[in-house]
Amino acid sequence: MKIDRIELREIRLPLVAPFETSFGRTFERHIILVKVFSEGLHGWGECTVGENPFYNHEFTESCWTVIRDFAGPMVLGRELESPEQVPQLTRQIRGNKMARGAVECAIWDLEARRQGVPLWQLLGGTQEVINCGVSLGLEDSDAAMLQKVEKEVAAGYQRIKIKIKPGRDVEMIRALRREYPNIVMSVDANSAYTLDDVELLKKLDEFNLLMIEQPLSYDDIIDHAALQPQLKTAICLDESILSLDDARKALSLSACRIINVKLGRVSGHTEARKIQGYCHERAIPVWCGGMLEAGIGRAHNIHMSTLPGFVLPGDVSASKRYWSEDIITPPVEVTSQGTIPRPTGVGLGYEVNEKRIDSLTTRTEVIKL
Repeated sequence: MKIDRIELREIRLPLVAPFETSFGRTFERHIILVKVFSEGLHGWGECTVGENPFYNHEFTESCWTVIRDFAGPMVLGRELESPEQVPQLTRQIRGNKMARGAVECAIWDLEARRQGVPLWQLLGGTQEVINCGVSLGLEDSDAAMLQKVEKEVAAGYQRIKIKIKPGRDVEMIRALRREYPNIVMSVDANSAYTLDDVELLKKLDEFNLLMIEQPLSYDDIIDHAALQPQLKTAICLDESILSLDDARKALSLSACRIINVKLGRVSGHTEARKIQGYCHERAIPVWCGGMLEAGIGRAHNIHMSTLPGFVLPGDVSASKRYWSEDIITPPVEVTSQGTIPRPTGVGLGYEVNEKRIDSLTTRTEVIKL
């Protein structure tokens, strides 16, 4: 296949409720969508970057520039036998994996449509349903957090993840465990702590957590390797794992026991499959993390999560938790058992609501030869 042109759109999509982590509160998402065209067909990708360079160095404006001026032109007009060639075509770009991943994911969708198969089949997915957890942003009080947990437990989610930060950690989790002693629960620090906080982090061991996600620096493996032996609870690395090499190094140093895979963070499906395969061979559980994706990004996550190594419930929850109306139809729905059946249609398996996207678009640009 040869990519004829690439269309970029930025949309503004308000959240149904603010979402707070250790690095801020989000009210509205500024999302870049990538649509690639080839021989009368098209494919969709979503750039899962944040509006500000707080999760990593990328942000909406930087990704728009990198896709428009570099990643897009690098694949335009090239004969591609497989989407797996895209990382090689864009390898000259240092970092900027979310920008590169948005282009690569769109080409994966395009190739699945070209072959007339669901994307999960092209990726090698085997699971017929995926298990879903939910990620809960911080609230100002324990009572408000309890209300949120109660709602999501009632909805059937198989794992509840709570964001934490200094001052909103041990006592909050203690209060939640008092009310919900048996649910599967994890916490996510988004790099809010240091090795000076070891004694505090040890206190989390009493709560029978599935994992503590990314407690230390976003770019660290060494300090996590020093922390993990001091904890009974498994550390899960997120921001630190940008590639298969990072996963290999982290596991060789015993810096974690679980790995979170995010498509944007690792530059797309090609690298995600390598990480999944490496971990699966070593019985290291992986799961799909979320970045407040709209429907296109959420659909890509669903397809990735059908791969055999994704054994823990991911952050792929229902569209209605975030959006009054998503940009795909039907919206992503979660069963009362906390699962999502894999899509059966070609490509993403959801219809992209272009009329809805048009109404949300704030800018657009076309990259062509």
